[in-house]
Amino acid sequence: MPELPEVETTLRGIAPHTLKRKISKVVIRQARLRWPIPAELPERIEHQTLHGITRRGKYLLFEFAQGHALIHLGMSGSLRIVDADTPPNAHDHFDWVFGKIALRYHDPRRFGSLLWVEGEPQDHKLLAKLGPEPLTEEFTADYLFERSRKRTQAVKQFIMDSHLVVGVGNIYANESLFMSRIKPIRKAGTLTRKNCEDLVTDIKFVLSRSIEQGGTTLRDFVGGDGKPGYFKQQLLVYGRGGEPCTECGKLLKEVRMNDRTTVYCVDCQK
Repeated sequence: MPELPEVETTLRGIAPHTLKRKISKVVIRQARLRWPIPAELPERIEHQTLHGITRRGKYLLFEFAQGHALIHLGMSGSLRIVDADTPPNAHDHFDWVFGKIALRYHDPRRFGSLLWVEGEPQDHKLLAKLGPEPLTEEFTADYLFERSRKRTQAVKQFIMDSHLVVGVGNIYANESLFMSRIKPIRKAGTLTRKNCEDLVTDIKFVLSRSIEQGGTTLRDFVGGDGKPGYFKQQLLVYGRGGEPCTECGKLLKEVRMNDRTTVYCVDCQK
């Protein structure tokens, strides 16, 4: 699933080709995504200028004069810049045509979405209850410590809760907890202030580094330019269950938590 770094990479890849340009045509090949694409959306944005693109969590917001288009990439979605006359492949569900180029949405599983939002987009039900962005000053050790008090939830599930903080997906939770030397199955309420300081620092580092390297390619994610991400090459624990720990050499343990792969070192992480 594309996570925050992949979505941010997509934003940075498509923005130079689409910002301040007018959509000449909208082509909808498959409207049945996670939710149906609104039937009136083409007429709302055709011949309109795209004024801005922002990200909130894993959602992309495309700003037009009369409202915002809200796109989520779902489990397997991607947005790519292609020549407008490039024949569509299977699972290429819609194009926004900007003259000679097009922004093309590809999604084999069709769990992504394209919605139209009028008014303040942050008030939309999909965005209103999201926690702070992890790379902002709102996400601090004090905030994490206070929110963790009396929580019996495993710390890995705690930091993956988008109501607490957005964008700490499974891969990045595994990596951040290893760097902080915190066992993922530990109760969140047992975190010390020092644990929270380390964890916030490492979450910010892991996400920033992944964005710089173009996201994490696991199955079929590519950035807006069609190139894969490369962060996977530097993963310390995720996908390495049964292999030696890079710190102590002991074999990493792999378990399932809420149907998610969790990998950690029983010696290094407490």
